[in-house]
Amino acid sequence: MKISSILQSLVLASIIAVLLVVASCGGNSGRDNLPVDIIQNPNTAEGINKNVEMPAFEFVKDFHDFGRVIQGEQVSFGFKFKNSGNALLLISSVSSSCGCTVASFPDKPMKPGEEGVITVSFDSRGRMGMQMKTVTILANTQPGTKQLMVQANIVVPETMNF
Repeated sequence: MKISSILQSLVLASIIAVLLVVASCGGNSGRDNLPVDIIQNPNTAEGINKNVEMPAFEFVKDFHDFGRVIQGEQVSFGFKFKNSGNALLLISSVSSSCGCTVASFPDKPMKPGEEGVITVSFDSRGRMGMQMKTVTILANTQPGTKQLMVQANIVVPETMNF
């Protein structure tokens, strides 16, 4: 009797696992219709193949100083960039070094020469002093990641000198 109940539990757990996997496969942000050749890799056993068409980031700047920020303020900055490569640019994700920093980014492929903005927002609540945060972009570029940085000097209202 113990073995049959263990088997029933295993079967039930397997069914639940399969259902979870099937249910989680549905959300891909509408990227079903992307061309298969959007991801290229110029690296070969012989070295880098210069003939592979690749997208490339060209940022106006990759560092922004918010300056003096009063604790509790939320500040944002838009990092302007251009696809300076010769293939479609697709940003797959943007992550930050801290939960206090979030970024929004274009979710559609960008044609060569097209311009975009990655907006980085920083929430200074509970922070004080100099803060430096990093945002990492994952894209189909070579190399596959690009980092942006923001910094701020957080001052507590009681300690501000006017």
